[in-house]
Amino acid sequence: MWIAFTLLAAFAQSWRNALQSQLSKEVKVAGVTLARFLYAGPLALLYLGTLQLWRPAPLPPLSLTLVGYVVGAAVMQIVATGLMVRLFQMKNFSVGAGLAKTEALMAAILGTLLFGTPLSGLGWLGVCIGAVAVVLLSGRGHWRRLSGATLVTGLACGTTFALTSLWIREASLVLPLPFPHRAAWVLVLVIGLQTLLLLGYLGLRDRPTLLALWQRPKATFLVSLCSCIGSIGWFSAMALNAVPYVKTLGQIEVFFTLAIAALWLKQQVQLKEAAGLVLIAVAAIMVMWS
Repeated sequence: MWIAFTLLAAFAQSWRNALQSQLSKEVKVAGVTLARFLYAGPLALLYLGTLQLWRPAPLPPLSLTLVGYVVGAAVMQIVATGLMVRLFQMKNFSVGAGLAKTEALMAAILGTLLFGTPLSGLGWLGVCIGAVAVVLLSGRGHWRRLSGATLVTGLACGTTFALTSLWIREASLVLPLPFPHRAAWVLVLVIGLQTLLLLGYLGLRDRPTLLALWQRPKATFLVSLCSCIGSIGWFSAMALNAVPYVKTLGQIEVFFTLAIAALWLKQQVQLKEAAGLVLIAVAAIMVMWS
């Protein structure tokens, strides 16, 4: 089941990234980040309500531990999304998404150091092969020709996304509820807090950006819709399995990303990128096998 949720998340996220990349040409970084959450909150509540009708479960007990994980994940994901949008503005779409996928390797390292997440030898090998694939996919021309600012931003993006995922999993493990309800409650809490934080910030500091989103309702809604579907997949998969495994398999997203870049954004896919895709497939198979 975690594999199915991860594939759903990867497919939806690749489209969300593409839509955010297009929106970033017309709206500031904070606005594009808010577009990810603006309509996702109501959609997440609808998903939770559907689960409750299908299989009623008690309300989750609140604790300082849960609140800490939710607040940490919400803030870190806002930062990570802003960094990813910045990557799209520094390089082209496929390069930005490729650099952001260092998340899987960072999740393995941080998960082992901070959360005691066990990984088998085969699992570690799969994660490392996935990281090599990211290097192959991280630029047109030789990867050393990427600017230092782009590399630092990409690593920071992957690290913040990794921390977000690890804290989301820890939050879901705190809740004594059935699997789908745990993931749905964490999703609602995290997205709700993110929406309030960004709306408050833009309402006080940058109202023209809110107006820009208001003037682009279709693009904003599509970003939120893809984001919500992707988050349901990620949150559910991470409630079932360790983050490094989920995120390494999630690098299948690059298949979808390059297909979108080639077919929709009309960006050429090179032989080197095809080699990276093969390595990602190998890494995913190793992780599922382990």
